[in-house]
Amino acid sequence: MKNKSNILVIGGTGKTGRKVASKLIGSGHRVRIGSRSATPSFDWDNSETWIEALQGMDKVYITFQPDLAVPGALEAIENLTKLAKISKVKKLVLLSGKGEREAELCEQVIIHSGIDYTIVRASWFNQNFSESFFLEPILEGFVALPQADAKVPYVDTDDIADVAVEALLHEKHNSKIYQLTGPRQLTFKQVIKEISSVIGRDITFTPIALPAYVNVMNQQGVPTEFVWLIEYLFSEVLGNPDNSEITNDIEKVLGRKPKDFSEYVKENAQLGVWTPKIDAN
Repeated sequence: MKNKSNILVIGGTGKTGRKVASKLIGSGHRVRIGSRSATPSFDWDNSETWIEALQGMDKVYITFQPDLAVPGALEAIENLTKLAKISKVKKLVLLSGKGEREAELCEQVIIHSGIDYTIVRASWFNQNFSESFFLEPILEGFVALPQADAKVPYVDTDDIADVAVEALLHEKHNSKIYQLTGPRQLTFKQVIKEISSVIGRDITFTPIALPAYVNVMNQQGVPTEFVWLIEYLFSEVLGNPDNSEITNDIEKVLGRKPKDFSEYVKENAQLGVWTPKIDAN
């Protein structure tokens, strides 16, 4: 198989990783899924698994769980990058967060590693409303969130995956930092209204102060590190006006417009993602 690469996709079962892996496999590349359940396994919490997962790999797509901003992420990225160099990996593509200062420290490790790289900074995902922590409140019909007026150019994981694959396969993306956003800004209220309208079910949106939201998470027994991350994202990232900026990097890389939030909503409504399950008991 001429010009085919061995590519490790860390987080290969996650929101972007599973799509990156699928697209690469479809193009005939040899893909190793980096996850705890894979063989060999890759576990961010167990650095002893990293060297075997990296062995024989030409390129690596890196997603860090739960987020590059969390304490310990920088050290993990430093150690992984050292092992990648020892393993003679030729290219690293890092999924980062747009407007996250802590994530940018992790980016610097990759940039100064001496390995070819591309940094993919993404805005908040559309899929946060269908595959993540906003899904349950939508199903319950009552969404209460801080930063109600923050305008976010949500980006789709299909577009992120397409950009990541391009970056992995083509040298012209080496040493580039791409900032990925959707084509328009939306507040939480507008998001919920759009989903509600398409699925034909009333969903109430209520603004809530961040301390009250954090208090509710603590009362519900949400893990401390996740509470920290949510508080960080809502205060540092959503509170940063730079994050409302819309870029044209998706169009620059892919030669097409990014997916609009309305298209994402229609696709997921058809899949029944926001249809509450009826308990037969």
